[in-house]
Amino acid sequence: MSFFSMQSESPRLIAAMLVTGIGGTFQYGFHISVLNSPSSFIKELVNSTCLQRYGYSLEPWEMTIIWSFIHSIFCIGGLLGSLCAGWLALAYGRKRCLLLNNVVAIISAVLMLLSKTAMSFEMILVGRLLYGINAGVSLTVHTMYMVECAPKRLRGLVGVSVASFVSMGKFCGQLMGLRELLGTEERWPWLLAFNGLTGLIQLLSLPFLPESPRYLLLDRGDRQGCERAINQLWGKKSHDSEINDMLKEHAAIRGVRSCSVVELFLKREERWQLLTVLVTFVTLQLCGINAVYLYSLDVFHAAGIPAEQVRYAALGTGLCEVTTSLACIMMIESTGKRVLFFRGYMGMATILGLLTITLNLQGQFFWMPYCSMVLIFLFIFFFSSGPAGVTASLPGDIFMQSSKPAAFTIACCLNWTGLFLIGMVFPLIVKHMGPYSFLIFLGFCFCCGLFVWLNVPETKNRTALEITEEFRKMHTKALKQDEKQGHDKIQMVKCTHL
Repeated sequence: MSFFSMQSESPRLIAAMLVTGIGGTFQYGFHISVLNSPSSFIKELVNSTCLQRYGYSLEPWEMTIIWSFIHSIFCIGGLLGSLCAGWLALAYGRKRCLLLNNVVAIISAVLMLLSKTAMSFEMILVGRLLYGINAGVSLTVHTMYMVECAPKRLRGLVGVSVASFVSMGKFCGQLMGLRELLGTEERWPWLLAFNGLTGLIQLLSLPFLPESPRYLLLDRGDRQGCERAINQLWGKKSHDSEINDMLKEHAAIRGVRSCSVVELFLKREERWQLLTVLVTFVTLQLCGINAVYLYSLDVFHAAGIPAEQVRYAALGTGLCEVTTSLACIMMIESTGKRVLFFRGYMGMATILGLLTITLNLQGQFFWMPYCSMVLIFLFIFFFSSGPAGVTASLPGDIFMQSSKPAAFTIACCLNWTGLFLIGMVFPLIVKHMGPYSFLIFLGFCFCCGLFVWLNVPETKNRTALEITEEFRKMHTKALKQDEKQGHDKIQMVKCTHL
């Protein structure tokens, strides 16, 4: 009901979700999947460039190195973007930072579009680096902006929309890469330049939206600007309760400047929030979703799907992720993030265990590939309806305003580093362990689900002050129990000696 009431009460908030999403995390998702389709055409361009310039045809191992670099440079750019995103968002504001970030996307698109005509694969490399910087900044600032623009009762719903645009970007990359659309030898530069269009859409429409209300009040001390932004985003009715909550937080952090990444690591009062971010963002990359997508192609082949049709079957996995992510928007406000985390990771751990069995028995029973196919779609369902939907916005929920930029910087750096390492190490793990590699991911999923259930409070309908207090109570109580148990053991040892 929160989603449908938001459509009628806060249409501009819906517009903000769409505008920031299409030029925000959509960019990240699109570039994760877009290179699969034109890979053969790009490799041909690389080889043709070397032949034309140097009269030298590349060896297979040389082509592999160049292709790996084209893939990985996106992650390097993303890491650079994430490292500076927190500072940029604090210095220039969330809205202005997103606006300027679109210029980077448009420049990247121009380079991609001209790369084939100029016979220069270096333009693709530079374009991928700039796309990475754009995605790194947007992944951080888009999430921060939307979480801060949402009222308390809709914060979870708006946070899930951030992950939904990642799923849409992945699906759009798969869809636009079909031969019937842009996945041809003539049109592939337009496919790689598609993000320039989404960046242009955001560049033209974002000026009509206000700055983040929380940024205006808590970072700039502009109460009037905050109230104007709230009225534009949430509708012209009384929002005194929300503003009072912001004023309480403003009073709590008065005189406290925004902390750096190093200072956040040293803050004892927020160490459990930081540990929560470290655990959840590391597990998001090590939960096995990349392994499941990789093995899905083999499963589709084993199920009898012709090789030329496998791409369309793989498109079904992307569509499943998008629809499940959208469904998560509907249920998060009634379920809560803590439950979605626990249920999602425990479901994923169970599916990974079953998938290990079915993949090992795939050649012995004709119906086993169909069981594996069902398990793959169930895994995507649990992933999209739980961890994928609620992890991205978690730093915005559990940290005070002075710590949010540093928390988002740490979270996104973990995300990009994990994506890079998985791309480099994961093929080796699969090569040596086969389906048993799922057992590694099973362990990560199970431990993260248990950690969240035991150590993280529910964030639904709570302010950052209330959540901080919940963390303090939860772990102060645990600390006192440990001290009491230690004291009892000492007393028991003394009594034994006596």
